[in-house]
Amino acid sequence: MTPIRVLIVDDSKLVQQILTEILNQHPQIEVVGVAEDPFEARDMIKQLKPDVLTLDVEMPRMDGITFLKNLMRLHPMPVVMLSTLTQKGADTTLEALDRGAVDYIAKPKSEHLMGNLSAFNSALYNKVKFAATVDVRSLKSKRASDAGVVKFTKAVCPDTIIAIGASTGGTEAIRDVLLKMPSNSPPVVITQHIPESFSKRFAQRLNSQCNMTVHEATDEQVIEQGHAYVAPGGKHLKVIYRGGRYRCRLCDSQPVNRHKPSVDVMFDSLAMLPGVKVYSALLTGMGADGAKGMLALKEKGHYSLIQDKRTSLIWGMPGSAFEINAHCEQSSLDNIAHTLLNSITHGTRSLTRSRNVTV
Repeated sequence: MTPIRVLIVDDSKLVQQILTEILNQHPQIEVVGVAEDPFEARDMIKQLKPDVLTLDVEMPRMDGITFLKNLMRLHPMPVVMLSTLTQKGADTTLEALDRGAVDYIAKPKSEHLMGNLSAFNSALYNKVKFAATVDVRSLKSKRASDAGVVKFTKAVCPDTIIAIGASTGGTEAIRDVLLKMPSNSPPVVITQHIPESFSKRFAQRLNSQCNMTVHEATDEQVIEQGHAYVAPGGKHLKVIYRGGRYRCRLCDSQPVNRHKPSVDVMFDSLAMLPGVKVYSALLTGMGADGAKGMLALKEKGHYSLIQDKRTSLIWGMPGSAFEINAHCEQSSLDNIAHTLLNSITHGTRSLTRSRNVTV
């Protein structure tokens, strides 16, 4: 196989050295160059023609976002952002994903750079290999349109909860779905694979853009209509019933499917609750987290929806649900919100035969 050609753009000599050593150990990856800033990177892209760019979010002379915007306009290519675990790093990374970056990885903390980087190595390999498969020119076609908010006329939705899970590509997919949700939508619980320092900023960003009130979930928080609750990074989000109300329960147990938070943990908690009506959706993401939990929901009579392959950045999680027939229907990203709310309006529950409602 022809190796994936990677250009590293980072102003830190130490980070350049570590990334180069890690990536060159992989037989399918070759680091063809390193650049200290976007100006140097611009010339090296023309000369070296890399397949994937790793890009630091914070650099001198030109920030990563400005460079990314110019790159996507003049020379679109797959970009994996290297993000600092700070509030500024989270904000910049979320904007980068909106601007066309394929994925991101959190930089190891400085005290870990010379230590055990095995988990970071594996994640970096996977993200670079995945990025190389993405046609960035098609990314816009995978995003939902800016069409208006879905009308939802059902005034009260007692015992109804929408549950959404996602991973790679999910920050923007979740945003696209919630933008179409009206302020009187049934409550939404969300598990997105995301670092601890990013989840609060992710929830705040959604809250500033969406009609629903979006929170980073807190332990024992009451779940209410018109509100959405994002699992905090580093904690599993479960739903419990106590004192006559559905509540968020945060759990600091071991990762499930290598993830914390895990979609399966959230779905499984809902499958165990009596009386609740669950409408679940599994969006774009790498791996299989959420598939078994969705099947458990479907087998309990709940409704399940997966994002289709055409509009998924990566059809790993929804594809895994498809393989085990855990879904009732599949839909394009543009139609996820409408399909969920329409199913709630008409009382649609688990279907014996899966359907495709892609538009």
